[in-house]
Amino acid sequence: MNDDALAASLAAHLDRLTFVDRSTDAVTALLVDAVAAWGEAQGFRVYRRATSVVPLPAPYQNQHSVVDVACARPVGRPVVIEVDRTDRRRTVEKLLAEADAGRVALWVRWGRGPFVAPPPPIRLVTCEVAVRNHRHSRLPARPAPQHSSPAGAAAEPVELPLTPD
Repeated sequence: MNDDALAASLAAHLDRLTFVDRSTDAVTALLVDAVAAWGEAQGFRVYRRATSVVPLPAPYQNQHSVVDVACARPVGRPVVIEVDRTDRRRTVEKLLAEADAGRVALWVRWGRGPFVAPPPPIRLVTCEVAVRNHRHSRLPARPAPQHSSPAGAAAEPVELPLTPD
């Protein structure tokens, strides 16, 4: 599966995700779980909070950053996935370093959108959610209910009984 197909497959998996009135942390955790489940469904070995090739900034430069999910594929380059609500420069730098190290870099961005495309070769996977009172929801698209007669059909007016007060 090529890089674009991986991103499309993950996007299709996340499109089925629904939730109501979740906190920011809960949505991020839910998305990380969904990404890990997608990787397992693909037959990949999945690692959460896997060590990144990027060292942490000083004074922790002897330690390495982590990626939210890493997947080892039986065939093909490893895949690293970061899940973020915000557009973080550090995440872009980390994913570019991962791509330079030979990994497929996928960035799951979630929120209201619009989402700015990251530089290549990072692939963007978006998950739009509604926000109300700092709570996040994602519901399936449903057709509008039919409230009236089909177009062109004659409707008979109904007189409502009015009772004097």
